[in-house]
Amino acid sequence: MLWKNKLHTGFPRLSTSYTPDCGKPVEKPYLAYFPHYSYNQAMASVYGIGNPLIDCLSKVSEKELDKLSLTKGTMLLVDKEKRQEILEAIKNRDTKYSCGGSCPNTMVTLRMLGIDTTLAGGIGNDEEGEIYRKRLRESGVNDELVSFDSPTGTSIILLTDDKERTMNTFLGANRLFDSAYVNERTAESASLFYFTGYMWDTESQRRAVRKALEIARRNNITVAFDIADPFAVARYRDDFLDIISDYASIVFANSEEARFLFDNYDAYECARSMGKLTRIAVVKNGRNGSYISNERNMLSIPLYGTTKPVDTTGAGDTYAAGFLFGYLSGCSVETSGKIASYLAGEIISQIGAQFGKERIAAIRESIRKEFGI
Repeated sequence: MLWKNKLHTGFPRLSTSYTPDCGKPVEKPYLAYFPHYSYNQAMASVYGIGNPLIDCLSKVSEKELDKLSLTKGTMLLVDKEKRQEILEAIKNRDTKYSCGGSCPNTMVTLRMLGIDTTLAGGIGNDEEGEIYRKRLRESGVNDELVSFDSPTGTSIILLTDDKERTMNTFLGANRLFDSAYVNERTAESASLFYFTGYMWDTESQRRAVRKALEIARRNNITVAFDIADPFAVARYRDDFLDIISDYASIVFANSEEARFLFDNYDAYECARSMGKLTRIAVVKNGRNGSYISNERNMLSIPLYGTTKPVDTTGAGDTYAAGFLFGYLSGCSVETSGKIASYLAGEIISQIGAQFGKERIAAIRESIRKEFGI
Protein backbone atom coordinates (compact mmCIF):
# COMPACT_ATOMS: atom_id res chain seq x y z
CA MET A 1 0.00 0.00 0.00
CA LEU A 2 1.35 3.45 -0.97
CA TRP A 3 0.19 5.30 2.14
CA LYS A 4 -1.32 4.72 5.55
CA ASN A 5 -3.92 7.31 6.52
CA LYS A 6 -2.74 10.33 4.57
CA LEU A 7 -5.82 11.01 2.46
CA HIS A 8 -8.06 13.82 3.64
CA THR A 9 -11.77 13.20 3.81
CA GLY A 10 -14.07 15.04 1.41
CA PHE A 11 -17.64 16.11 1.98
CA PRO A 12 -19.90 13.80 3.95
CA ARG A 13 -22.83 12.64 1.90
CA LEU A 14 -25.84 14.40 3.37
CA SER A 15 -29.38 14.25 2.10
CA THR A 16 -31.70 17.22 2.08
CA SER A 17 -34.76 18.10 0.06
CA TYR A 18 -34.72 21.05 -2.31
CA THR A 19 -37.90 22.49 -3.82
CA PRO A 20 -37.17 24.79 -6.79
CA ASP A 21 -39.58 27.43 -8.02
CA CYS A 22 -41.47 24.92 -10.15
CA GLY A 23 -42.54 23.20 -6.93
CA LYS A 24 -41.05 19.76 -7.62
CA PRO A 25 -38.85 18.47 -4.75
CA VAL A 26 -35.34 17.40 -5.64
CA GLU A 27 -33.02 15.38 -3.42
CA LYS A 28 -29.59 17.05 -3.49
CA PRO A 29 -27.13 16.33 -0.68
CA TYR A 30 -24.91 19.34 -1.37
CA LEU A 31 -27.75 21.75 -0.62
CA ALA A 32 -27.15 21.23 3.10
CA TYR A 33 -23.88 23.11 2.54
CA PHE A 34 -24.98 25.77 0.08
CA PRO A 35 -28.63 26.88 0.17
CA HIS A 36 -28.27 29.34 -2.74
CA TYR A 37 -28.39 26.95 -5.72
CA SER A 38 -30.54 27.81 -8.69
CA TYR A 39 -33.00 25.40 -10.27
CA ASN A 40 -30.58 24.97 -13.20
CA GLN A 41 -27.81 23.77 -10.88
CA ALA A 42 -30.09 21.34 -9.06
CA MET A 43 -31.19 19.77 -12.35
CA ALA A 44 -27.84 19.69 -14.18
CA SER A 45 -25.78 16.49 -14.29
CA VAL A 46 -22.40 15.60 -15.78
CA TYR A 47 -21.23 12.14 -16.85
CA GLY A 48 -17.45 11.77 -16.94
CA ILE A 49 -15.19 8.95 -18.08
CA GLY A 50 -11.69 9.28 -16.69
CA ASN A 51 -8.64 7.72 -15.07
CA PRO A 52 -9.02 7.30 -11.29
CA LEU A 53 -5.46 7.63 -10.00
CA ILE A 54 -3.74 7.76 -6.64
CA ASP A 55 -1.69 10.97 -6.80
CA CYS A 56 1.73 10.90 -5.13
CA LEU A 57 3.10 14.45 -4.93
CA SER A 58 6.74 15.07 -4.07
CA LYS A 59 9.23 17.93 -4.54
CA VAL A 60 12.40 17.28 -6.57
CA SER A 61 15.21 19.23 -8.21
CA GLU A 62 15.68 19.56 -11.96
CA LYS A 63 18.91 17.54 -11.61
CA GLU A 64 16.90 14.69 -10.13
CA LEU A 65 14.48 14.83 -13.07
CA ASP A 66 17.44 14.59 -15.43
CA LYS A 67 18.81 11.64 -13.48
CA LEU A 68 15.45 9.89 -13.92
CA SER A 69 15.45 10.81 -17.65
CA LEU A 70 12.21 12.78 -17.26
CA THR A 71 11.15 15.86 -19.23
CA LYS A 72 9.92 18.64 -16.96
CA GLY A 73 6.29 19.71 -17.31
CA THR A 74 5.04 16.67 -19.24
CA MET A 75 2.90 13.62 -18.59
CA LEU A 76 4.62 10.29 -19.21
CA LEU A 77 2.96 6.90 -19.22
CA VAL A 78 5.21 4.54 -17.24
CA ASP A 79 5.36 0.80 -16.75
CA LYS A 80 5.71 -1.01 -13.41
CA GLU A 81 9.50 -0.89 -13.54
CA LYS A 82 9.74 2.85 -14.18
CA ARG A 83 7.07 3.49 -11.57
CA GLN A 84 9.10 1.58 -9.02
CA GLU A 85 12.31 3.43 -9.99
CA ILE A 86 10.64 6.81 -9.37
CA LEU A 87 9.03 5.69 -6.11
CA GLU A 88 12.43 4.46 -4.94
CA ALA A 89 13.97 7.85 -5.73
CA ILE A 90 11.43 9.72 -3.57
CA LYS A 91 10.92 7.13 -0.84
CA ASN A 92 12.57 9.28 1.85
CA ARG A 93 10.80 12.48 0.80
CA ASP A 94 7.73 14.12 2.28
CA THR A 95 5.14 12.79 -0.16
CA LYS A 96 1.46 13.75 -0.21
CA TYR A 97 -1.06 11.10 -1.30
CA SER A 98 -4.56 11.83 -2.56
CA CYS A 99 -7.26 10.51 -4.87
CA GLY A 100 -6.87 12.21 -8.22
CA GLY A 101 -6.85 11.91 -11.97
CA SER A 102 -7.71 14.72 -14.40
CA CYS A 103 -11.39 13.97 -15.10
CA PRO A 104 -11.99 12.82 -11.49
CA ASN A 105 -10.61 16.15 -10.20
CA THR A 106 -13.10 18.00 -12.40
CA MET A 107 -15.99 15.78 -11.33
CA VAL A 108 -15.18 16.21 -7.62
CA THR A 109 -14.86 20.00 -7.87
CA LEU A 110 -18.09 20.28 -9.83
CA ARG A 111 -19.81 18.18 -7.20
CA MET A 112 -18.48 20.36 -4.40
CA LEU A 113 -19.88 23.35 -6.26
CA GLY A 114 -23.28 21.72 -6.44
CA ILE A 115 -23.50 20.03 -9.85
CA ASP A 116 -24.53 16.37 -9.84
CA THR A 117 -21.66 14.31 -11.31
CA THR A 118 -20.95 10.68 -12.14
CA LEU A 119 -17.48 9.20 -12.64
CA ALA A 120 -16.87 6.06 -14.69
CA GLY A 121 -13.47 4.37 -14.89
CA GLY A 122 -11.39 1.43 -13.70
CA ILE A 123 -9.82 0.77 -10.30
CA GLY A 124 -7.97 -2.21 -8.89
CA ASN A 125 -9.49 -4.89 -6.72
CA ASP A 126 -7.04 -3.82 -4.02
CA GLU A 127 -6.79 -1.63 -0.92
CA GLU A 128 -5.99 1.48 -2.95
CA GLY A 129 -9.08 0.87 -5.07
CA GLU A 130 -11.27 0.50 -1.99
CA ILE A 131 -9.97 3.76 -0.53
CA TYR A 132 -10.46 5.55 -3.83
CA ARG A 133 -14.08 4.38 -4.05
CA LYS A 134 -14.71 5.40 -0.45
CA ARG A 135 -13.26 8.89 -0.95
CA LEU A 136 -15.18 9.38 -4.19
CA ARG A 137 -18.46 8.53 -2.49
CA GLU A 138 -17.63 10.82 0.43
CA SER A 139 -17.22 13.69 -2.05
CA GLY A 140 -20.75 13.03 -3.29
CA VAL A 141 -19.79 11.95 -6.82
CA ASN A 142 -21.95 9.12 -8.16
CA ASP A 143 -19.77 6.01 -8.34
CA GLU A 144 -19.69 4.01 -11.58
CA LEU A 145 -16.17 2.71 -11.09
CA VAL A 146 -15.47 -0.86 -12.14
CA SER A 147 -13.06 -3.05 -10.13
CA PHE A 148 -10.55 -5.22 -12.01
CA ASP A 149 -7.88 -7.74 -10.99
CA SER A 150 -5.15 -5.22 -11.75
CA PRO A 151 -3.45 -2.57 -9.58
CA THR A 152 -5.17 0.78 -9.11
CA GLY A 153 -3.51 3.42 -11.28
CA THR A 154 -1.07 5.94 -9.82
CA SER A 155 0.29 9.31 -10.90
CA ILE A 156 3.63 10.29 -9.39
CA ILE A 157 3.73 14.08 -9.60
CA LEU A 158 7.19 15.61 -9.23
CA LEU A 159 7.15 19.31 -8.36
CA THR A 160 10.23 21.46 -9.12
CA ASP A 161 11.10 24.82 -7.54
CA ASP A 162 9.49 26.75 -10.42
CA LYS A 163 6.17 25.01 -9.50
CA GLU A 164 6.08 22.99 -12.73
CA ARG A 165 4.77 19.46 -12.31
CA THR A 166 6.01 16.40 -14.14
CA MET A 167 3.47 13.58 -14.09
CA ASN A 168 4.40 9.93 -14.36
CA THR A 169 1.27 7.89 -14.80
CA PHE A 170 0.87 4.17 -14.33
CA LEU A 171 -2.60 3.45 -15.71
CA GLY A 172 -3.02 0.03 -14.11
CA ALA A 173 -6.70 -1.00 -13.98
CA ASN A 174 -7.72 1.99 -16.10
CA ARG A 175 -6.51 0.15 -19.19
CA LEU A 176 -9.26 -2.44 -18.73
CA PHE A 177 -12.20 -0.02 -18.83
CA ASP A 178 -14.03 -0.64 -22.12
CA SER A 179 -17.25 0.26 -23.90
CA ALA A 180 -19.15 -2.57 -22.20
CA TYR A 181 -18.80 -0.71 -18.88
CA VAL A 182 -20.43 2.52 -20.09
CA ASN A 183 -23.78 2.82 -18.31
CA GLU A 184 -26.06 3.85 -21.15
CA ARG A 185 -28.87 4.96 -18.86
CA THR A 186 -26.57 7.34 -16.97
CA ALA A 187 -24.99 8.65 -20.17
CA GLU A 188 -28.39 9.23 -21.78
CA SER A 189 -29.76 11.15 -18.79
CA ALA A 190 -26.77 13.52 -18.38
CA SER A 191 -26.85 17.19 -19.29
CA LEU A 192 -23.22 17.03 -20.38
CA PHE A 193 -20.55 14.41 -21.16
CA TYR A 194 -16.97 15.27 -20.16
CA PHE A 195 -13.68 13.53 -20.96
CA THR A 196 -10.01 14.32 -21.56
CA GLY A 197 -7.39 13.50 -24.16
CA TYR A 198 -5.73 11.08 -21.75
CA MET A 199 -8.41 8.54 -22.68
CA TRP A 200 -6.84 8.11 -26.10
CA ASP A 201 -3.78 6.32 -24.73
CA THR A 202 -5.53 2.93 -24.62
CA GLU A 203 -7.72 1.37 -27.29
CA SER A 204 -10.20 0.06 -24.71
CA GLN A 205 -10.81 3.49 -23.17
CA ARG A 206 -11.04 4.99 -26.63
CA ARG A 207 -13.88 2.59 -27.42
CA ALA A 208 -15.65 3.56 -24.18
CA VAL A 209 -15.44 7.28 -24.97
CA ARG A 210 -16.58 6.75 -28.57
CA LYS A 211 -19.63 4.89 -27.29
CA ALA A 212 -20.45 7.73 -24.92
CA LEU A 213 -19.95 10.26 -27.74
CA GLU A 214 -22.44 8.43 -29.91
CA ILE A 215 -24.93 8.31 -27.03
CA ALA A 216 -24.46 12.06 -26.56
CA ARG A 217 -25.02 12.70 -30.28
CA ARG A 218 -28.23 10.61 -30.38
CA ASN A 219 -29.62 12.37 -27.31
CA ASN A 220 -28.47 15.92 -28.11
CA ILE A 221 -26.23 16.01 -25.03
CA THR A 222 -23.53 18.67 -24.77
CA VAL A 223 -19.96 17.32 -25.03
CA ALA A 224 -17.03 19.01 -23.29
CA PHE A 225 -13.51 17.86 -24.21
CA ASP A 226 -10.31 18.83 -22.38
CA ILE A 227 -7.27 18.12 -24.55
CA ALA A 228 -5.21 17.81 -21.33
CA ASP A 229 -1.67 17.12 -22.57
CA PRO A 230 0.49 18.46 -25.45
CA PHE A 231 2.10 15.10 -26.09
CA ALA A 232 -1.33 13.51 -26.41
CA VAL A 233 -1.97 16.04 -29.18
CA ALA A 234 1.28 15.02 -30.85
CA ARG A 235 0.17 11.38 -30.78
CA TYR A 236 -3.49 11.82 -31.74
CA ARG A 237 -3.77 15.17 -33.47
CA ASP A 238 -6.06 14.01 -36.31
CA ASP A 239 -8.37 12.17 -33.92
CA PHE A 240 -8.61 15.22 -31.66
CA LEU A 241 -9.42 17.52 -34.56
CA ASP A 242 -12.19 15.12 -35.60
CA ILE A 243 -13.63 15.05 -32.07
CA ILE A 244 -13.54 18.85 -31.85
CA SER A 245 -15.31 19.35 -35.16
CA ASP A 246 -17.73 16.38 -35.04
CA TYR A 247 -18.75 16.00 -31.39
CA ALA A 248 -17.56 18.67 -28.96
CA SER A 249 -19.43 21.87 -28.15
CA ILE A 250 -16.91 23.01 -25.51
CA VAL A 251 -13.16 22.44 -25.84
CA PHE A 252 -10.42 23.31 -23.33
CA ALA A 253 -6.71 23.56 -24.18
CA ASN A 254 -3.72 25.35 -22.74
CA SER A 255 -1.44 27.37 -25.00
CA GLU A 256 1.04 24.52 -25.45
CA GLU A 257 -1.67 22.01 -26.39
CA ALA A 258 -3.21 24.53 -28.76
CA ARG A 259 0.21 25.16 -30.33
CA PHE A 260 0.64 21.46 -31.05
CA LEU A 261 -2.88 21.34 -32.46
CA PHE A 262 -2.65 24.36 -34.79
CA ASP A 263 1.11 24.86 -35.19
CA ASN A 264 0.87 28.42 -33.89
CA TYR A 265 2.54 30.03 -30.88
CA ASP A 266 -0.15 32.74 -30.61
CA ALA A 267 -2.77 31.63 -28.05
CA TYR A 268 -5.30 34.18 -29.32
CA GLU A 269 -5.01 32.92 -32.90
CA CYS A 270 -5.22 29.31 -31.68
CA ALA A 271 -8.49 30.11 -29.93
CA ARG A 272 -9.78 31.68 -33.13
CA SER A 273 -8.75 28.63 -35.15
CA MET A 274 -10.35 26.20 -32.71
CA GLY A 275 -13.46 28.38 -32.61
CA LYS A 276 -13.99 27.68 -36.30
CA LEU A 277 -14.37 23.98 -35.43
CA THR A 278 -16.54 24.12 -32.30
CA ARG A 279 -19.04 26.40 -30.56
CA ILE A 280 -16.98 27.32 -27.48
CA ALA A 281 -13.17 27.11 -27.67
CA VAL A 282 -11.07 27.93 -24.60
CA VAL A 283 -7.30 28.46 -24.69
CA LYS A 284 -5.67 29.01 -21.30
CA ASN A 285 -2.58 31.18 -21.49
CA GLY A 286 -1.01 30.99 -18.03
CA ARG A 287 -0.33 34.36 -16.40
CA ASN A 288 -1.96 36.10 -19.35
CA GLY A 289 -5.39 34.70 -18.54
CA SER A 290 -7.35 32.90 -21.24
CA TYR A 291 -9.03 33.43 -24.59
CA ILE A 292 -12.47 32.13 -25.47
CA SER A 293 -14.08 31.91 -28.88
CA ASN A 294 -17.84 31.89 -28.30
CA GLU A 295 -19.53 31.19 -31.62
CA ARG A 296 -16.54 32.94 -33.24
CA ASN A 297 -16.81 36.01 -31.00
CA MET A 298 -13.53 36.43 -29.15
CA LEU A 299 -13.36 37.09 -25.40
CA SER A 300 -10.33 37.82 -23.25
CA ILE A 301 -10.56 36.54 -19.66
CA PRO A 302 -8.16 38.08 -17.13
CA LEU A 303 -6.10 36.11 -14.65
CA TYR A 304 -7.55 35.97 -11.15
CA GLY A 305 -5.53 35.15 -8.07
CA THR A 306 -1.83 34.70 -7.56
CA THR A 307 0.89 35.13 -10.20
CA LYS A 308 3.21 33.07 -7.99
CA PRO A 309 1.67 29.59 -7.84
CA VAL A 310 2.42 27.13 -5.08
CA ASP A 311 1.45 24.09 -7.16
CA THR A 312 -0.05 23.98 -10.66
CA THR A 313 -1.32 20.40 -10.30
CA GLY A 314 -4.99 20.34 -11.23
CA ALA A 315 -5.15 23.95 -12.47
CA GLY A 316 -6.62 22.91 -15.80
CA ASP A 317 -9.01 20.43 -14.19
CA THR A 318 -10.27 23.13 -11.83
CA TYR A 319 -10.58 25.69 -14.64
CA ALA A 320 -12.80 23.22 -16.52
CA ALA A 321 -14.91 22.64 -13.41
CA GLY A 322 -15.36 26.38 -12.88
CA PHE A 323 -16.35 27.01 -16.48
CA LEU A 324 -18.82 24.11 -16.58
CA PHE A 325 -20.28 25.18 -13.25
CA GLY A 326 -21.01 28.63 -14.67
CA TYR A 327 -22.26 27.24 -17.97
CA LEU A 328 -24.62 24.72 -16.34
CA SER A 329 -25.85 27.39 -13.93
CA GLY A 330 -27.05 29.50 -16.85
CA CYS A 331 -24.24 32.07 -16.82
CA SER A 332 -22.90 33.74 -19.95
CA VAL A 333 -19.77 32.28 -21.53
CA GLU A 334 -17.79 35.33 -20.35
CA THR A 335 -18.96 34.94 -16.74
CA SER A 336 -18.27 31.21 -16.90
CA GLY A 337 -14.73 32.03 -18.02
CA LYS A 338 -14.26 34.44 -15.13
CA ILE A 339 -15.47 31.83 -12.62
CA ALA A 340 -13.06 29.33 -14.19
CA SER A 341 -10.15 31.76 -13.94
CA TYR A 342 -11.00 32.56 -10.33
CA LEU A 343 -11.14 28.88 -9.32
CA ALA A 344 -7.89 28.08 -11.13
CA GLY A 345 -6.23 30.97 -9.30
CA GLU A 346 -7.44 29.55 -6.00
CA ILE A 347 -6.28 25.96 -6.63
CA ILE A 348 -2.72 26.98 -7.60
CA SER A 349 -2.32 28.82 -4.29
CA GLN A 350 -2.38 25.49 -2.41
CA ILE A 351 -0.70 22.09 -2.59
CA GLY A 352 -2.94 19.49 -4.24
CA ALA A 353 -5.53 19.33 -7.01
CA GLN A 354 -8.74 19.40 -4.94
CA PHE A 355 -10.19 21.82 -2.41
CA GLY A 356 -10.94 20.88 1.17
CA LYS A 357 -14.45 21.23 2.59
CA GLU A 358 -13.88 24.53 4.42
CA ARG A 359 -12.03 26.10 1.48
CA ILE A 360 -14.73 25.22 -1.04
CA ALA A 361 -17.42 26.66 1.23
CA ALA A 362 -15.59 30.01 1.32
CA ILE A 363 -15.01 29.88 -2.44
CA ARG A 364 -18.65 29.11 -3.11
CA GLU A 365 -19.71 32.08 -1.02
CA SER A 366 -17.28 34.34 -2.91
CA ILE A 367 -18.72 33.15 -6.23
CA ARG A 368 -22.23 33.85 -4.99
CA LYS A 369 -21.34 37.40 -3.94
CA GLU A 370 -19.26 38.21 -7.03
CA PHE A 371 -21.37 36.56 -9.71
CA GLY A 372 -24.78 36.23 -8.10
CA ILE A 373 -25.11 32.46 -8.42
